[in-house]
Amino acid sequence: MNTDKIYAESIANEYSVKKTSKVVALKKLDRKAKLPSMIFTYTFGIVTCLLLGVGMCLTMKVIGDGSNLLMAIGIIVGIIGILGMGVNYFIYKKILEHGKQKYSSDIINLANEITNEK
Repeated sequence: MNTDKIYAESIANEYSVKKTSKVVALKKLDRKAKLPSMIFTYTFGIVTCLLLGVGMCLTMKVIGDGSNLLMAIGIIVGIIGILGMGVNYFIYKKILEHGKQKYSSDIINLANEITNEK
């Protein structure tokens, strides 16, 4: 087994001009349909989790001056964080459904082309 030949071929494959296949295009369309929902979900989830954490810190008097006003504000902020995390999944499903609907015809046409070729 000539490892130098295998290594040379792998390097040459990296620099050769690649034709975009239909499968690669299908994967790109699938990613394009799902990416906005994923970005929103992670961002919104992190922000609402941080809101819950700040609310808990205010309520337990870890931050702030320990007044009852800040404790009440902490409870409200914590509840907002909990509600945000609770609705995050449903918002994700709506955004994902919209993205799939937007690209569905292109994805179905391309998938039919791929399956009919074989």
